[in-house]
Amino acid sequence: MVNDSIALNPNPVTQHLGKPPEEFTKKDLIKFIEDNNIKAVNFRHLGGDGRLKTLNFVISSKPQLDRVLSAGERVDGSSLFSYIDSASSDLYIVPRYKTAFVNPFSTTPTLELLCSYYTKDGTPLPSSPENILKKANQSLLKSTGLTFQAMGELEYYVIANKQSQYPATTQKGYQESAPFCKWETLRYEAMQAIAKAGGRIKYGHSEVGHIFNEEHEMEQNEIEFLPVPVEDAADQLVIAKWILRMMGHKHGVVVTFAPKILVGHAGSGLHVHTKLMNNGTNALINGGGLSETARKAIAGYLRLAPSLTALGNTVPLSFLRLVPHQESPTNICWGDRNRSVLVRVPLGWLNVGNMAKDANPQETDEPTAFSDSQTVEFRCPDGSANIHLLMAGLAVAARHGLEMENALELAKKLYVDVNIFADENNQIQQALPQLPSSCWDSAECLIKDRQIYEKDNVFPPTVIDGLAKILKSYNDNDLSQRFYGKNDEIQKLVDRYLHFA
Repeated sequence: MVNDSIALNPNPVTQHLGKPPEEFTKKDLIKFIEDNNIKAVNFRHLGGDGRLKTLNFVISSKPQLDRVLSAGERVDGSSLFSYIDSASSDLYIVPRYKTAFVNPFSTTPTLELLCSYYTKDGTPLPSSPENILKKANQSLLKSTGLTFQAMGELEYYVIANKQSQYPATTQKGYQESAPFCKWETLRYEAMQAIAKAGGRIKYGHSEVGHIFNEEHEMEQNEIEFLPVPVEDAADQLVIAKWILRMMGHKHGVVVTFAPKILVGHAGSGLHVHTKLMNNGTNALINGGGLSETARKAIAGYLRLAPSLTALGNTVPLSFLRLVPHQESPTNICWGDRNRSVLVRVPLGWLNVGNMAKDANPQETDEPTAFSDSQTVEFRCPDGSANIHLLMAGLAVAARHGLEMENALELAKKLYVDVNIFADENNQIQQALPQLPSSCWDSAECLIKDRQIYEKDNVFPPTVIDGLAKILKSYNDNDLSQRFYGKNDEIQKLVDRYLHFA
């Protein structure tokens, strides 16, 4: 009997092999390649800029295929990571079999595989993004006995020639339907491709942002994922960004994850929802409410929030998004169902009864409990994030919160239950600590907190130094004063970083 999770899994590799991806072996992949007349294999690996890099292989024989899948290949690490010296730069990349998916764009049948980096000694490269994330998850488990799950809300804009039919309303695009939502088809096509590549998608919809100029219409969309183990969550986000860009190229439009494309209009974030799991049980809830574990983890996110921007908000544009009244956080605080805060506890199906029965009186099935769906959302990151490093940083922050002596006191102190940007709450807002206002400030915060990130050898010192150096190289510590009211200069900044994120 076929497992339901396999029967409904859209990944063709899973369907053909009849097993979940985490059980894929080299022998399985060779069988799939032979059975499906696959002609090529692509290795995809993360560079220091957070984008996927590619190594193409044309399959010429079974021994060659076996060797590629077994031994991986050599790459020049100094061209991929700024902190690796060219005198000792050779690295191995080795495929992770569970990431296999069929390329949805290639005219030649091609299998894609994400890879991990290894040193000349055959050990995991301590400074590579995927290995840092793996170490962060292991450190959390060792310290607390808990595992980390995550999922992202991937926002993006589609920039296309203006259309006269069915005009949408500026800043009113939230969950709009076609034909007012012009690029619903692109989004749906991308979602299908992401799902076939292994992405666990919750839903997709159009977002608030809808911008017009003389020639172009800019439409904001979002794809939200389901919580999965944190390493898988990071992998599926980088694949999703690649697929969305490829879809934009296919349709002749620009897809951008830039945090801001026009001042005064909604920017694009990458909100991350997190869960802490204890032997398959959601540790964030207890007795129908938020657990002590959840409040301690939230305290960790709040304590490290300034330095986490060094991983999640990595270009000057990031800090044009983090401004008041744009549903983007500027202050370090948390709350329930509150979109003005940095850390939000969203609706989690706690204590709601049988809503489906009320909506459908004819329903006879017993209600299912969904309270294990509760997450905690970190709201400041954006599309410029190095996703694997951001996820690693959040795991470090959760660990730190659970280890902090004063975690519960800090969580109590920084809880708010009002819109802090409303005029009547200005005094509350002014009393709260603030996020950094530039990449320069973000780098300073990272350096200040470096011992927390470097604990258990999770983040190597060379990575902390390298990130801080890049952030300070923008020299943006007076960004808001320099660009205030200068729309032409802001547009140049947008154009510069449109595809950086």
